Amino acid sequence: MKKINLFVFVLLSASVFSDTLLHVGNLIDVENGELTKAITITVSSNEIKSITKGYARATKNDTVIDLKNSFVLPGFMDMHVHLAQEYVPKAERPSKSEPEYRALFAANAATKTLMAGFTSVRNLGDGGMETIALRKAISQGLIVGPRIFTSGKTIATTGGHGDPSNGKSKADYSPPSPEDGVIDSPEEAIKAVRQRYKDGTDGIKITATGGVLSVAKSGENPQFTDSELQAIVQTANDYGLWTAAHAHGKEGMRRAVNAGINSIEHGTYMDEEIMALMKSKGTYYVPTIMAGNWVAEKAKIPNFFPALVKPKAEKIGPQIEATFSAAYKAGVKIAFGTDSGVSAHGDNWQEFILMTEGGMPPAIALKSATIETAKLLRMEDRLGQIKTGMLADIIALAENPLDNIAAVSNVQFVMKDGVVFKNNL
Repeated sequence: MKKINLFVFVLLSASVFSDTLLHVGNLIDVENGELTKAITITVSSNEIKSITKGYARATKNDTVIDLKNSFVLPGFMDMHVHLAQEYVPKAERPSKSEPEYRALFAANAATKTLMAGFTSVRNLGDGGMETIALRKAISQGLIVGPRIFTSGKTIATTGGHGDPSNGKSKADYSPPSPEDGVIDSPEEAIKAVRQRYKDGTDGIKITATGGVLSVAKSGENPQFTDSELQAIVQTANDYGLWTAAHAHGKEGMRRAVNAGINSIEHGTYMDEEIMALMKSKGTYYVPTIMAGNWVAEKAKIPNFFPALVKPKAEKIGPQIEATFSAAYKAGVKIAFGTDSGVSAHGDNWQEFILMTEGGMPPAIALKSATIETAKLLRMEDRLGQIKTGMLADIIALAENPLDNIAAVSNVQFVMKDGVVFKNNL
């Protein structure tokens, strides 16, 4: 018979028979925006085992966490981050970014994000394989960070937003390939999606239109043909990958939505026609108001942006919040996303403030970062609510965000997968 180390056996036995009891004073039901008082949430391993009224008595092996004075809700989820980057002024921009540095930067950004109460993120665009590697390191406990769903490298077209050779001299690069994320035909589009599946991504991110921060003239023009988009979406569907489209201009959005894209990111010049189309197709909108506000403010600083970027930032930035307000009133499905990596990581909560300023009630804003984000990730049976059988992603705030949404700025407690990563109570 194989011998078992006694110390290991004791640890395993304790973990099997012990639970964590959260004594919750105020539990927020994000589905209906209601508050329930005096609740015990029992966590076993990484799942919610039970939710009962009152403060249950613990057995001698159980751990009790006192959240009686806190407001408790599911961990937040951000559907648009770039963990491996953070925008810096033109004068401070390095001549090149080493992949090793990007990976270390991403690890630090991931920790900041989790400490802000975001237990899951969707990373839309890598320089290489950094967040695919980071996802594994976090899941193995090597790095502290949120649960990552990543698209790996963005798929773009030649000269489009996401072409890594933009702004470079021809002598300094070889023409990018589908593996690098640049395609110019349906056949190359299929190859690029299959490469990302091979790399181990969870989904696909494309740049359906020009972008604000790319060194290129237009931030609005459509950059894929209908046949290219159809090839991307169909292939992604075949491989079980979700799809997300960066899009500012109307025509690029129309083509992406008609092709069956799962979400439109930014959506700056979305109009009533596109909103109606998205509603008919069930397409999600990820607003990233923070990014629009941030670039608009930075555009006021002389020489902060390159000459080609500045006018786009001045024009597109202020429009995003107006579009968000119109889309919310029109009933477009909205999932929370910030584009953090443009602005600083860890400030993700500021999007809640901007959403409420744009007309969305606090309860709906909280739902957009929990229930709606879980649906977009196709994880609604495991994430987004505090219910029996769900993964134990739980956070606690000092104040009630239903009354004052700014309460999200002070996350006192963070549990992800049943493990406590922050407890400032």
